[in-house]
Amino acid sequence: MDQAPVSCIPVQGKHSKAIKVLDESKEIKNPELELADKGLSSFEELPGLMNMLYITRITLSHNKIKEIPPGLANLVNLEILTLFNNQIETLPTSLSSLPKLRILNLGMNRLSTLPRGFGAFPVLEVLDLTYNNLSEKSLPGNFFMLETLRALYLADNDFEVLPPEIGNLKNLQILVLRENDLIDIPKELGNLTRLRELHIQANRLTVLPPEIGNLDLASHKSVLKMEFNPWVTPIADQLQVGISHVLEYIRSETYKYVYSRHMSARAPPPPIINDKSRKISRL
Repeated sequence: MDQAPVSCIPVQGKHSKAIKVLDESKEIKNPELELADKGLSSFEELPGLMNMLYITRITLSHNKIKEIPPGLANLVNLEILTLFNNQIETLPTSLSSLPKLRILNLGMNRLSTLPRGFGAFPVLEVLDLTYNNLSEKSLPGNFFMLETLRALYLADNDFEVLPPEIGNLKNLQILVLRENDLIDIPKELGNLTRLRELHIQANRLTVLPPEIGNLDLASHKSVLKMEFNPWVTPIADQLQVGISHVLEYIRSETYKYVYSRHMSARAPPPPIINDKSRKISRL
């Protein structure tokens, strides 16, 4: 008898391990379900999961899942859902009704749009949408009503502009926008007084709104990453000296004049300089 192809054996093994983990979790009512890298392509391969109402954490990273069933919203005690590195293209509208979800990681998927009502998560604190195909056109109208959000990761997407409603996220402490196609940042970003990390490197930015100078991004506990942008010469010169010098400069009356002149001229945006095939490490 011919042997089964070697490539099939690990996948079958992974599936059986996934079922074993699921069964053990049911038996002892383990609230944390760890199913990373188990060769899963569908939630249907996890029978009974939607009835495990005691679950608080599900990790399904590094699988091949394409779809999230609407029934996942039944897991009313779910606090952390990690689906990093799958093949998800769309999300169910019911996802945002999860009453206790605090952390949602959908990084490295195939999302090009978010469902209506996505901003309705009642207690969401961390949202990771890194490495998708999202742009400003992908966001539903209520996206910036996520007032509980503390960290928003939008790196490695296709944003050219950021909607001014970003200023509504009053509790935001970390905003990661690196490796997009941003040509502009709204002045409303300056309203985010709790922001301590801003990553805008590898975009097409030439100027910053003076309001960014309102933010506390120069202290030793803060992070401002802005390299690999075609900055106007005065900002580029200050950046060579240090971030604190950039922030001090954009607070000056001199810069406000430069910024005003630049915005009134509104030259065509510079060409894309970041190579999407050369990703900056997430770490």
